[in-house]
Amino acid sequence: MKYAHLIKLTVFSYEHEDSESILSTFLRFLPFSLEDNKVSLKKTEAMGFNNKKIEIFEVILIKNNLINDFLKNMLDNLDENQKNEIQQQIESRLDKNMDFYLRFDKDSWVNDEKLVLTDSGRCSHLRISIAAFPKKREIALNIVKELFSK
Repeated sequence: MKYAHLIKLTVFSYEHEDSESILSTFLRFLPFSLEDNKVSLKKTEAMGFNNKKIEIFEVILIKNNLINDFLKNMLDNLDENQKNEIQQQIESRLDKNMDFYLRFDKDSWVNDEKLVLTDSGRCSHLRISIAAFPKKREIALNIVKELFSK
């Protein structure tokens, strides 16, 4: 089953952080080589509060096999409590464009390689564009429920 058309994963590295370490850990989020699969890593610089430099790392997945590999890896790294929490929050995490959003605590992934849901700003951002056809909320909700019930 096709769950998503696109996955966008983003993480910020702040001036006081080791950006190479953040990038290395960010790439371990992906269960495959970007280079081997011809997926580009976008790196952008921005200015935050008090003119502090922020590096933004972003990967967009559009190939079906890579999306499926990523989703399987993500689901394997979530415990049952987190999957249940996501199931309870499906309505609020799905927007009108049928994009589903999750945030994972950056420190938990960097330090322990453990996915932990969070609502804080120190996180990796995940956007999953749900493959709902026709593009209706009810269909998208059912797809997300099926995905996180695995």
